[in-house]
Amino acid sequence: MFGQGSSEARIVLGVDPGLTRCGYAVLEMKSAHNIRALAIGVIRTPATSPLHERLAELHGEVEQLLAEFTPHAVAIEQVFFQNNVRTAMGVGQASGIVLALASRAGCEVAQYTPSAVKNTVAGWGSATKDQIGLMVQQRLKLESVPTPADAADAAAIALCHCSIAPFIASRDAAMSRSVL
Repeated sequence: MFGQGSSEARIVLGVDPGLTRCGYAVLEMKSAHNIRALAIGVIRTPATSPLHERLAELHGEVEQLLAEFTPHAVAIEQVFFQNNVRTAMGVGQASGIVLALASRAGCEVAQYTPSAVKNTVAGWGSATKDQIGLMVQQRLKLESVPTPADAADAAAIALCHCSIAPFIASRDAAMSRSVL
């Protein structure tokens, strides 16, 4: 876990699920103030391809990320119903693939609402995409803001997990000690 006494680096895969563009960011966390990006990008599937082919392509790409980086945790944006039902369905299907693969790989899995990610990374639950991108750039000491926005969002999701997980681990440890 992310316990305070741990000196081991932790790998977190952040995912901004989507069918056309699925953002991902792989971060290495040595401490709360020592986090670096190992990979940031977007998995794209052609909108003209049949749904089953797009989902299979996404499955293969996420499986490859999990095998290459062997993350301890996968943090993903929680799916909310949007105005466009078709978009919401695609996001939900993409999210399901990531969640299932992460679980099968033995990763700790966490879901965060968009407002929780914005609040944790930018200090304001209604931060804009530009503000999130700038905070990701600053916190990861990147030369530029990750593009497209899906990549920056995935990095923000991973950063959110890096910020919150140590507190959850400490709470869980304290609770288990109090039961004994």
